[in-house]
Amino acid sequence: MGTPFFTQKNWMLWAAAVISAGLLELPFPLAGPMPPWRSIFAWFGLAPLLWALLSPLTVGGKKPLRTAFLLGYLSGFLWYMGNCYWVRDTMARYGDMPAMAPVLLLMGYSAVLGLYWGVFGWAVVLIRRASGSTRIALATAPVMWTALELVAARFTSVPWDQLGYSQVDNTLVNHLAPWTGVYGISFVLVAVNALIAGGFLLDCRRVHGFSDRQMAGVAGVALMCCGGVGVTIPAARPATSATAVLVQPNLDVGGGSRWNGPGEWEQHMAEFGKLASEKCKGYIAGIPQTGAPTGEISCLPYETHVALIVWPESPAPFMELEPRFRNSLKEIAQQEQAPIVVGNIGVDEPTGVEELRYYNSALIIGADGERVGRYDKIHLVPFGEYVPYANLLTFARKLTGRVSSFDRGTERKVFRLGGHKYGVFICYEAVFADEVRHFAQLGAEVLVNISDDGWYGDTSAPWQHLNMARMRAIENRRWILRDTNSGVTCAIDPNGVVRQSIPRHVVDALPAEFGFREDVTFYTEHGDLFGWGCVLAAAVLAGWAGKKGLRQWVAAKSA
Repeated sequence: MGTPFFTQKNWMLWAAAVISAGLLELPFPLAGPMPPWRSIFAWFGLAPLLWALLSPLTVGGKKPLRTAFLLGYLSGFLWYMGNCYWVRDTMARYGDMPAMAPVLLLMGYSAVLGLYWGVFGWAVVLIRRASGSTRIALATAPVMWTALELVAARFTSVPWDQLGYSQVDNTLVNHLAPWTGVYGISFVLVAVNALIAGGFLLDCRRVHGFSDRQMAGVAGVALMCCGGVGVTIPAARPATSATAVLVQPNLDVGGGSRWNGPGEWEQHMAEFGKLASEKCKGYIAGIPQTGAPTGEISCLPYETHVALIVWPESPAPFMELEPRFRNSLKEIAQQEQAPIVVGNIGVDEPTGVEELRYYNSALIIGADGERVGRYDKIHLVPFGEYVPYANLLTFARKLTGRVSSFDRGTERKVFRLGGHKYGVFICYEAVFADEVRHFAQLGAEVLVNISDDGWYGDTSAPWQHLNMARMRAIENRRWILRDTNSGVTCAIDPNGVVRQSIPRHVVDALPAEFGFREDVTFYTEHGDLFGWGCVLAAAVLAGWAGKKGLRQWVAAKSA
């Protein structure tokens, strides 16, 4: 006879799901930069959930597939509530919402994305029931998890803090990223979690002195220790050959930014010009707020010109077609004899009766002050830069009064400046690995990421966003010049290490040293080949298990 849904015995299953959610919060930033040692929790944090899914209390209980789905769903819901708590904070501060709406929005967000974890739990138990083997179910868990991470990235477009990002400071494990992207790291982490869970689930009978349980547990712990030690191995320090000035204006994202007062425009642009000239000064030799040492770029006895000046995505009233804006940029570029990348609102000039189209853009100005081109952001933030299905969700704009209404860009471009090719991507695009790689594939020798993380305040989000950008550097083996409105503004080397930065929430400029690379990684060239392989394998496994389960159900009904 099957066990009831809740009993004194199976409360441990639900406790294990909650424990996994809590453990897997720890290898990601919580409010500030994450100490690298905390990445160790990703190597065993999923094991309690796997144990709960494949426990005899689940597999042999009443409606095991339903129980498995709900166990996974509970864990996923709680994980998203904790990892993405900043959604509530951001919407409460800037969303113009009723009092409880931000909390409900976070709960809805977590309820939707938690479904992927629920499907993971359901799939693992489906394989277990079809194969009759816990060993096989554990072996397929990494495939299922990785496949669902890729589906989440493409279907709901929220690949936020995928499990592999927890190892961004792990020099050893990150050798996978240029081949498999972040998905290969997630696969390895879940595989080790499955071995550790096997140390509690597999057969105790001994064969040649060792049981399956002992071998799985020992192998899991050994791999966890070997993999975890990667955070203690220093990454090689790539050579640098150029300097960029990354301006951090620290403008108030919630305040007025029209600059229409007497002399206000001139005052701000004078400050922009001053910051753009600060090519020789101090910096933090690492990530802010970690106790990293400071360094300094000393001025040479002769005049130097930087390779690039960058102004981030920000609330500055920069409109491409506005003459005073273009004239100011031309003056700064000619004065510093350096090209400029500047976040602004791009506008397509109307032809005939067409309406104006507005874009979240990066405008590129040459060292001579002339326009080189413009990159328009392609992957916009839903409910931030546009309202999806606006005709249906008519209530959304009333709830989120500050939502912008941008058009999507249509083309990824690289720009030749000073004899080198640069690729520029904007803000949220940094979390989409398969999109960023196209810039390197098109020949970009260095990547520039402009962003306005001021919306996140002092939550976990700026640090999570930084770590995902760092993974893009590793996957493509490119320097990334990351310029933000309020921090973290930094130079990231091709190994994902933050080499230079400046403090957050200050008006400042970073003289960022960097280098150029032309080599193309396997991931840059082929993208999510590994992830799609997992999707295909997961579909085949689920199809086989579903078909076999259906046959078993029909046979049982006929008996």
